[in-house]
This record gives sequence, structure tokens and C-alpha cells, in this order.
Amino acid sequence: MRILKNEIEPARRVGTVKEYYFSTKLKEIARLNAAGRDIISLGVGGPDLPPAADVIDTLCQEARNDSAHGYQPYVGLPELRKAYAGWYKGHFGVDLDPGTEIQPLIGSKEGILHITLAFVNPGDGVLVPNPGYPTYTSVSRLAEAKVHYYNLTEENGWEPDFDELEHMPLDGVKLMWVNYPHMPTGKVATRALFERLVDFGRRHGIVVVNDNPYSFILHEQQLSILAVNGARDIAIEMNSMSKSHNMAGWRMGMVASNAQFINWILKVKSNIDSGQFRPMMLAAVKALQCGDDWYESINRVYRRRRMIAEQIMTAMGCVFDPAQRGLFLWGKIASHEPDAATVADRVLDRARVFVVPGFIFGTNGERYIRLSLCATEEKLAQALKRIKDMNNE
Repeated sequence: MRILKNEIEPARRVGTVKEYYFSTKLKEIARLNAAGRDIISLGVGGPDLPPAADVIDTLCQEARNDSAHGYQPYVGLPELRKAYAGWYKGHFGVDLDPGTEIQPLIGSKEGILHITLAFVNPGDGVLVPNPGYPTYTSVSRLAEAKVHYYNLTEENGWEPDFDELEHMPLDGVKLMWVNYPHMPTGKVATRALFERLVDFGRRHGIVVVNDNPYSFILHEQQLSILAVNGARDIAIEMNSMSKSHNMAGWRMGMVASNAQFINWILKVKSNIDSGQFRPMMLAAVKALQCGDDWYESINRVYRRRRMIAEQIMTAMGCVFDPAQRGLFLWGKIASHEPDAATVADRVLDRARVFVVPGFIFGTNGERYIRLSLCATEEKLAQALKRIKDMNNE
């Protein structure tokens, strides 16, 4: 008997999530550009600069090796794990066993899924920051977990309110997502904050996961939650080469923790994907050996862009904290504006500039706008002019 297409239904979990905001929005931007609108995008945080030249050279050279194209180890090359360990020791002051305490990832976004599946059963609770990276919520829902949002507010310096946390329904909570330096607010972590998070996790038996891809962007002092005494018993940290080394499309990330946690994550990961392309892993080894001059060369570019982005924020009537760090600028809209979505829509329609309304990161972002620094100075200056012209209409 033939089954009609409209009689087939997806799994219930598909109904718990929407298509990722940027997936749908970028299709809209593409349609507008196809219609000749020439939209300047200050939305996605995808670095537009290349990796170091010797990193690209290593990829090309290794890819010409006839033996380079087969399946690779699920745990990554030993050289890559050792390079990650050296990177953490040199920049974060954290000693990691490359054989047991590090797992390479195909980007840290997949790590969110692997970690969630390794620790969370259907019905378990997950603490998710508001505002925060939307994938923490969507993956938790796909895993059929209960999402409990904890507030981050400007009044509290975009840090958790620990008194509020203690009064949340913590029974059954297995995982807590944190993200410092924070996206979207640019809040930088302190050792004191990480110490409180580790203490909170240990007392309640909650695994605390710090998603840490922004430590090198406009930020001189790198800090890891794993540097806190006792953190490895309860904490996990993810990191990524997407932002720090301009390798977003390469999908090179890592997760670090104690050997038992890493083993559980590997059990999940090895049943979902395979090892990464050997030449890319060897090129990543080269990238992880970059010195301070590499990071400074990138930050010189971002500092110039940030200056223009601050002018754009001001032109939109937004205020911002100049101490924020990372790949974005987060600004609060004027009090007379109804909400950030209205501002973003107006700027897109009249100035042909795409900026991100903060509601996509949670209800605490409803009066904020996020700008990406992943556009050339020329494009940023052009966006500034368009918005000023819009204001003068």
C-alpha cells in the first residue's frame, strides 16, 4: 500500500525547535541581495580573515600526500592533542593530559550535542543562560531535557545571580552552560566567577560547561575554568579555533575535562561521526604554534573595526560598555524604542544594514542589538554612513 507523504510525521523533538535564526535570516538576506538591495551584513560572527599563511601551506602540502585521505582516529591525531595541551599550558596555564583529558571536535557546536547526550537523560534539567547562545536551548530540547533559564542582566554585570540560582528547581539538573568571555554581551570572566561556578557545581552535583571560543579576540588575558582548584572534578571546557585562528569553516574544536568525562563524551561522539581530515589536523597543529604576534596582528584589525562599530552603535542611539571583549559589540537601544526587533528591521529596510536583535539570545536581550566585527573597515564605514543618512531623512 502506498503511504502518502502527508501521513508521515516527524519525531516529536522536531517540533521543539525552529530552524536556526541565522539559517533563515541569511536566506532572506540572499533574496534581498538578489533583488539588488546590496545588504551589508553585520550579523554572523564568521571571521572574514584567513588563517596564517603557513597553516594554509601545511594543509596544501599534506593534502598532496597519497596516504592522507583515509579514515582517521576518532580521538584525533596524537600530534593534535599534544598541540592543544601545549596551547592550554602556554596561554591558560592549565596542564592537560593529551592522551586522556582532551578530545578534538568537529567544531565546538557539535560538542554541545555530544556533551548533552553524554550527561542528560530525557526529563533531566539543564541550566541555560538568558541571554545566551541559542544552541544550548535547541540541543537541550532535542535531547528532551527540561530547560531552566538563569538570568544574566546588565545590572548584575552579566554574571549569574547565585542567590537566584540557589532558589531554582535544581533537583534533577545535570548540566549548566556558561560562556565566558560571554556571547553576546562581551562580559569577561574573572577567576572569582569561575570559583563560584565550580563551587556551585560541586555542591549540587551539576556539571558546569564553559564554552570558551572568544578568549583571544580583543582580550589580552586568557582564563580557563579548568584553572580553578577542583574544577576538573565537575567542569568541562570547550574551545575552538574558529575565532582565534580564523578557521571557522575548518571545524576545529576541542573539549577538555577529566578522563572519565572525556571517555563518556567519546562514547557518544564515536557513534555519531568519524575522525577529521588528517591534513586539516596537521595544519591545526601548525596554527596552535602561532606566537603572540599572530594574535596581535588579528587584534589590530579588530580594534580598528571596533572603533567604527562603536560609532554605528551610537548612530543607532544605543549605549554600550566599552570594556566588553570578543567578536561582537552589544548595545542597549534607546528608551523610546519599542524593542530591538523594530530597530533592526528599520535599519535593514531603510539603511540596508543587517544587525542582530538581541531577543534571539533570550528575553533578557530584547532591548539590545548585536553587531559583528566580521566585516571590513570599508564595509563598516559604509554601514555607518547609511545609518547616518537614514537618520537625516
